[in-house]
Amino acid sequence: MADIMAQVEDVDRAAFHRIGRTIGGTIIFPGNRIEGKPTINGARGMHPRICDRFDLTLECIRRHYHGELSPLDETLARYADFFSLYRDFAGYVQFFLLQDLVSPDSSTVEFFTTFDDFSTPALPGNFKAYEQYRSNSVAFVSARNARIADTCL
Repeated sequence: MADIMAQVEDVDRAAFHRIGRTIGGTIIFPGNRIEGKPTINGARGMHPRICDRFDLTLECIRRHYHGELSPLDETLARYADFFSLYRDFAGYVQFFLLQDLVSPDSSTVEFFTTFDDFSTPALPGNFKAYEQYRSNSVAFVSARNARIADTCL
């Protein structure tokens, strides 16, 4: 990944980090450890098939609501009470204003890069893939920032 990042202009890298630190680039997960095991945020950051990517995390959450397996299924199951607050995946998406990362009926996640059932690498393997990831990430966060702003009016 270092060789890919070496190709990214400093100004582009800074802009990407800046938008990721806006409200649209932030999500709330429970911070309490259960049974001494990693939190959702810790598990998604450490898992090699997720690598802290929110689109992949959201797919795990979608699968949790549908009783399907995912790389985070054990972690998400520990927080079943949290997820039950939103009734279903569509409710979760609506509550957290994530509509710009799912299909109109909330049945599928719109991924930042090519996705094949967690068999494709979470980290982009070349500069072109990184550019796609960054562009799609920025588009999502920008759209979510706007959606959040609209709810405040």
